[in-house]
Amino acid sequence: MKAIQARAAGDPDVLALVDLPDPEPGPGELLVEVAAAGVNFIDTYRRSGVYPVPFPHVPGSEGAGRVVAVGDGVADVAAGDRVAWSDAAGSYAERVLVRADRALPVPDGVPDDVAAALPLQGMTAHYLVASTFPLEPGHQVLLHAGAGGVGLLLTQLAVSRGARVVSTVSTEEKAELARAAGAAEVIRYDQLEDLTRELPPLVREATDGGAHVVYDGVGRATFDASLASLRRRGLLVLFGGSSGQVPPLDLQRLNAAGSLFVTRPTLGDYVATTEELRERGSALFDAVLDGSLDVRIGARFPLGEAAQAHRDLEGRRTTGKVLLEP
Repeated sequence: MKAIQARAAGDPDVLALVDLPDPEPGPGELLVEVAAAGVNFIDTYRRSGVYPVPFPHVPGSEGAGRVVAVGDGVADVAAGDRVAWSDAAGSYAERVLVRADRALPVPDGVPDDVAAALPLQGMTAHYLVASTFPLEPGHQVLLHAGAGGVGLLLTQLAVSRGARVVSTVSTEEKAELARAAGAAEVIRYDQLEDLTRELPPLVREATDGGAHVVYDGVGRATFDASLASLRRRGLLVLFGGSSGQVPPLDLQRLNAAGSLFVTRPTLGDYVATTEELRERGSALFDAVLDGSLDVRIGARFPLGEAAQAHRDLEGRRTTGKVLLEP
């Protein structure tokens, strides 16, 4: 099979298209022919060495496709079934092994590309608004990177729960996408000279005194502004670090700023059981089928152009979901 492989940590140029043996499913595993693989920031962290992985390394953990073989002990999935997944290592390939208990059944009516675009970013958006800070009518939300893959999905889910969303974006095109997803206010942070000083007053004005919750997947560049944009006893949810990792935090800052809360969640802890995983997946697929959730696929690349997909993602030149299609 064809696959993307990095022989050592580095920039996107380390990614190369290679021939590898077809994997064989072991007990409890599915062999899946990949229809599309999701491209995510965590893939770039692993490729670059920010998150240590053994090399040579086949990136990717998300995708959708059709089962071609099952291993011993698999009873609830059969060859020919369509599945999606968020945590199958080596998904930048024509075929991948997926644990049967981590596979999401894809219902009829959900196309392969949409199914591949939803698991990681969709379930992230779902746990953020439904579990980390369960949004209710009247909540004021600040969301960074509102036109990104998580951002567009989170905005729609938040608005459906009655929350009001203020998004930050970097271009007018992204501002239009954020508004179309339901953002009540959009702030162009590229037009601010000092984000930490200038953003919080704009947010306080737009949210009648500050956000109840800030969803921050950007990290180092936005963290201080995020803290300063919260109202008393507000929660900062740091769920990513696309601009770099946040330095250690002096907890006294939370006291001085109004008894604030900070959490650093990860998807794995919100889909720890098969039941919870499939509940979140089903909720997203149901929303697609009933028309209440629109999944924007902003860019598609052939498998062999994975390096360019990484360059565009890291260069903030993408909106919505980025896919590789073998």
